[in-house]
Amino acid sequence: MTSYDALAIRQRFASDLHRPQYHFLPPSNWMNDPNGLIQWKGNYHLFYQHNPFGPLWGNMHWGHAISADLVHWTDLPLALAPTPGSADETGIFSGCCVNNNGVPTILYTGVRGDRHNIQTECLATGSDDLLTWEKYPGNPVIGTVPEEAGQSSDFRDPFVWKEADAWYMVLGSRIKDVGGAVFLYRSADLIDWEYLHPLLISTAGPGTGIWECPNFFRLGDEWVLIISGHNGSSTATVIYFVGSYENHQFTPTYEGVLDYSTLYAPLSFVDDQQRRLLFGWLREARPDTEQRSAGWSGVQSIPRVLTLDSQHRVHMTPAPEIESIRGEHFHLGAQALTGQVPINVHGLALDIEASFEVEADGRCGLVLTCSADQTERTEIIYDAATHHLLVRKITPEADGALITHEREVPHDLVAGEALTLRILLDGSVLEIMANERTSVTSRVYPLHADSDGVRLTGTQARLQALDIWKMPSIWS
Repeated sequence: MTSYDALAIRQRFASDLHRPQYHFLPPSNWMNDPNGLIQWKGNYHLFYQHNPFGPLWGNMHWGHAISADLVHWTDLPLALAPTPGSADETGIFSGCCVNNNGVPTILYTGVRGDRHNIQTECLATGSDDLLTWEKYPGNPVIGTVPEEAGQSSDFRDPFVWKEADAWYMVLGSRIKDVGGAVFLYRSADLIDWEYLHPLLISTAGPGTGIWECPNFFRLGDEWVLIISGHNGSSTATVIYFVGSYENHQFTPTYEGVLDYSTLYAPLSFVDDQQRRLLFGWLREARPDTEQRSAGWSGVQSIPRVLTLDSQHRVHMTPAPEIESIRGEHFHLGAQALTGQVPINVHGLALDIEASFEVEADGRCGLVLTCSADQTERTEIIYDAATHHLLVRKITPEADGALITHEREVPHDLVAGEALTLRILLDGSVLEIMANERTSVTSRVYPLHADSDGVRLTGTQARLQALDIWKMPSIWS
């Protein structure tokens, strides 16, 4: 697909109210996990799980896009496709990309079988521009599951890094009758791999299912393991562990939730500025019939910069490059809050920064995607008494009845700490980061283009500052 073809396809969706304008998604059809993130010769490469033939999951290939600034993307041809009769004949699942002495090298999970139940790890090397890829003729490079996994068919998503003596890999899996597990491997050449031991095993019981898409990396003076816990239900959650890593043994000392809702299967990498950047798949929250009708499914999060605080918590902030496209600006200064305050801002593509002082029994926040009669709205409310952040979407049905979907998550503030909110609204996408450490992503699907009002709300609270920027399309 040429860039011209891709832009023409994108134009067909120009009137789609729910389609994001400044988040990345393919020209059409299905996308899920980010894959193979790498900065190569100054440019950022985003690969991703992609069904090029339809808007629902299946026919897994690797899509490919490139960016000079993490904001504007150019669509490139498919990077990897299944090869009949090979280790990846029924799908190219997730993986990573590394620089092996100047040779771009992808490690990915190839699948076989009618139910994708034969999962092995494969390798491909790329041209200098990362546009063409040659699969290793000896694939798979890891073809068997460790004995303690009990012949699990879930064995996937390689994440690879270099230490002084060798390459290392973690793989997501599970141990029968125990729960999720991450397995650790070592190799001198990325081809011959030695299994070492489990890096970490779930202690929550068999119901935790598989641990998918592991990321393992140094952040500051500690090591972080991110896993996506999947048990076949819609409650799949991304969690992380922080701890020490010595003699190839990981000892976690802190556990947290990376995101409480829609973000899943994140992948991180280090760029030329030595920033640890993370993308995540923002899942749809509408039925397959609506995804099929829309002609597309799945969005990538805005890239986030990861850091650790003194309490071992992962902090996330949108990459500052996104600020370069901010448009019309609205500012509101300090004031007491005694109820709802309508704001003279409208839009479904906004970047919002807000900070509040809130008393022990106070509540404060914002209302977005608000219709004129307020029957449709999305409430983002912090309740200081319960130390919870609430995201509530209210939608009217044809008969006037209101449907409510809500997610309430813990968010503690220490004495004297202000509540800060960074909110990215983009069509049906809502990314919320509270104090950089509590993340709640949602999908909101406004019913009408004029359900775009913004309101400020609070009791026993005070606004410190509110800044809102309208955001343009990155595809114009």
